[in-house]
Amino acid sequence: MGDASDGPDVFDPRIYAAGIPHDRFRALRDLAPVARQEEPEILGWPAGPGFWAVTRHADVVRVLKDSGTYSSCLGATQIRDPDPADLPFIRRMMLNQDPPLHGRLRRLVSRAFTPGRIERFGATARERARTLFRAAVADGGETDLVRTVTDDYALLNLTDLLGVPASDRGLLHAWTERVIAYQDPDEPPVLDAGGRPVNPRSPAMLAEMFAYAQELAAYKRAHPADDVMTSLATSELADAELEMFFFLLTVAGNDTVRSAAPGGLLALAEHSDEQRRLWAGQAVMGTAVDELLRVHPPVLSFRRTAAHDTELAGRPIRRGDKVVVFHASANHDERVFPDPHRLDLCRTPNPHVSFGDGPHVCLGAHFARLQLRVLYEEMRRASDGLELAGPPRRLVSNFINGVKSLPVRLREPSAPPA
Repeated sequence: MGDASDGPDVFDPRIYAAGIPHDRFRALRDLAPVARQEEPEILGWPAGPGFWAVTRHADVVRVLKDSGTYSSCLGATQIRDPDPADLPFIRRMMLNQDPPLHGRLRRLVSRAFTPGRIERFGATARERARTLFRAAVADGGETDLVRTVTDDYALLNLTDLLGVPASDRGLLHAWTERVIAYQDPDEPPVLDAGGRPVNPRSPAMLAEMFAYAQELAAYKRAHPADDVMTSLATSELADAELEMFFFLLTVAGNDTVRSAAPGGLLALAEHSDEQRRLWAGQAVMGTAVDELLRVHPPVLSFRRTAAHDTELAGRPIRRGDKVVVFHASANHDERVFPDPHRLDLCRTPNPHVSFGDGPHVCLGAHFARLQLRVLYEEMRRASDGLELAGPPRRLVSNFINGVKSLPVRLREPSAPPA
């Protein structure tokens, strides 16, 4: 390929509105697995210095596991550089920290995600999924599953787990949209006095959310309950740490399932043979969930910053270089996954990186898998299958693999569910 910067562009967020650019990722994996990418001005966001795109599974895992070489703290975890003045603020979040500080915070918060607590929420999630799917089928069977099922399912499950009052759930949705959809034309950016877009993760944009987090924490201390916010509010977290955890759980906790659920349903609609296997009970649901996560990872990419000079796949990486791993490419690496573009709901082993790897592996992965398993089980119970009723609409983003609209026809069950 010669100069790696000549390789196909996988930075432009508009590319992903048409789906994962598998042809571009395949070219990079084969010819420039660590490729120099330009970072031009797009959608009003300023140009950057460029970065290294890491596309092979082995190299992605290496970067994610080696926090001493590839830092989450030095430049945070988004491709675009934050305002240097905002960096100390952004580094308060566990996602943007390195060991050992990261480990301390992770241990504190992991106590709130006890298996018992998550399993108790499983029954609530199941009843919610059952109600949502029954309403979709009863409404004639043709529906936008994002609007009628998956958005509400993900948000309501999260707010139950956190202990957010029902009257405040709309706030969490609005805050998530602001942070996740900032590249999408349907979510116009907030502009500063000079007409430049304001980073949605900046202190000014998060002030409202943080004030709410403190109010909710004070309420939970006075009125403790069996929820995550009670655990956080009564822990040894400092106020600033609690605010950042509320931000992380609100955004990541919501959007992981919110993106993965319609993506999995879309994959089933596009692969009728595998869908029939699932309905016939020929695939173990847990194994199927992981395969659907592999083909539609909720997160497309994460950024690291080189802490010192190193080498990756034969490319010299200099201290301070941005190194961006592409989960969506790693999950389709032919070196690891035979016939990677074939949906195989019985695929095993399945070492996908949809929840990351290394010290930053997703804290809520168990909770996410539980929700997805319950959702697919209740869809199978409520219908005899689904087919596309129109093209899906995807999020314009090089970070979140979002589906904004998924029109389908749900077939009514031919017999009452057992």
